[in-house]
Amino acid sequence: MSEHRLSARVGAAPDPALPAEQAGVTLWRTASVDDIDAIHGVLAAADRVDHPTWTTPREEVAETFELSHVDHARDTLIAFDDAGEALAVGTVTLYPARDERLHVHLSGAVRPEHRGRGIGTALFAWQHERARQQLVEAATGDAASALPAEIQIYAAEKDAALARIAEGHGYRTERWFSTMHRDLTQPIPELAAVAGIELVRYSADRAEDARLARNDAFRDHWGSLPSQPERWQQFIGGSFLRSELCTLALDDGRIVAFCLASVNEEDFAVLGPNAYIDLVGVVRSHRGRGLAPRVIASSLAAMRDAGLGVAVLDVDTESPTGANSLYGALGFTAYEKDRVLVRRY
Repeated sequence: MSEHRLSARVGAAPDPALPAEQAGVTLWRTASVDDIDAIHGVLAAADRVDHPTWTTPREEVAETFELSHVDHARDTLIAFDDAGEALAVGTVTLYPARDERLHVHLSGAVRPEHRGRGIGTALFAWQHERARQQLVEAATGDAASALPAEIQIYAAEKDAALARIAEGHGYRTERWFSTMHRDLTQPIPELAAVAGIELVRYSADRAEDARLARNDAFRDHWGSLPSQPERWQQFIGGSFLRSELCTLALDDGRIVAFCLASVNEEDFAVLGPNAYIDLVGVVRSHRGRGLAPRVIASSLAAMRDAGLGVAVLDVDTESPTGANSLYGALGFTAYEKDRVLVRRY
């Protein structure tokens, strides 16, 4: 049985060594809470090139320092030049759920003007080794050590360099996600009510019910893991979620479908007033009743009435629920794509 244990599958995983010196980089070090602005600066600079219609909010970076399962002193690496400017950042996040599999997500960026110098290659190598170490550390006890494990990273379709770097470490593209836009000045369908179903706006007292509905709805979606209370509360109680744009479908008071949306006004400069649809789902017991288009149409109408001009969402291009066709029928069109590269153990 020892050969099936995760430690045997992953192999030796000591503390990852800091990258060697490179042109333009005078210091590599891990992060502290004092680095929030430096990290955000790198990500925002990369956003303007990699996906210019949206930007990473500073609040999103700050929130990661509040999560109990993230230790930036071990999980985030930053490259600095001799003037003290951050040139690159990479974070390695082990998902807290341990029920089905161990999952590590890699994220980060290199400032566009410093790409092509090997900084990203060195950063990814460190991230990969830290991810392997996280898996070995998490695989304590017989149950955890027998779980399948994966490391995952998203790469924009046009970011061929990142894809090549990841492939060099044994990662393979397993899925594509498409970003879709919907012009809210175009007519929004008015769909007939479904018998026994009430559509209401989201309210804070339904936070836990919404989390449970989300977990049920996404249980059979590729790559999805149960949303944990800590991170869910950050999302649902954060400054970006707009309850007046969110729609819940209730059956005898129970949430059976949902469309949750947020607004980041920093994106208005490039895309105009817009809302992002974070989550759309229908619990499995209520699929096939037309609830998804109804909660989405209700939220689209609320966005239009709030003076917003565009709705944005991301969708798995191979979704088993037929989400691509659903969104297309509601007026969404594909804008750009990201690949998901995965290394499995």
